[in-house]
Amino acid sequence: MKQKTIFFLLLLIAANSFAQKNMGELLQTYNTRSIPYISVEELRMLQMNDSVVILDSREPNEFNVSHIASAKNVGFNDFSLEEKQLQKLKKNAPIIVYCSVGIRSEQIGEKLKKAGFTNVKNLYGGIFEWKNKDYPVIDSTGIETENVHTFSKMWSKYLHAGNPIY
Repeated sequence: MKQKTIFFLLLLIAANSFAQKNMGELLQTYNTRSIPYISVEELRMLQMNDSVVILDSREPNEFNVSHIASAKNVGFNDFSLEEKQLQKLKKNAPIIVYCSVGIRSEQIGEKLKKAGFTNVKNLYGGIFEWKNKDYPVIDSTGIETENVHTFSKMWSKYLHAGNPIY
């Protein structure tokens, strides 16, 4: 009985420590910074003033709920460098990759970098941070929405604005 109580307490402490992480701690835990970050504010300025390629590395069902305007969905599980939209890009084109918080997008950014793309950045905090800063997202029909797919209930704690969908 005492071992079960100790195990339960340790499990509770471990779960609580994960739940208490903020975005910075989360990204520090899971990312290597192999792809440099860009802030949501920097991306918004680029989006408004320059031409920039924005790639959404979430799954299509997440993308369809909402995404950053002009983003192209490249997915994660079925990501392929053979996609036509990637084949058309110049190797030095400015490319910003994002996902929910910036973990999957770092992995896709690494694949792009290995393929010879030289100007790839990872959106710090992903679409969650974008929405948390009150920047607009659109749904699959191009209409602005408050909905954001959070992948799961566990990840929804990092979304502080909008309506979490999972």
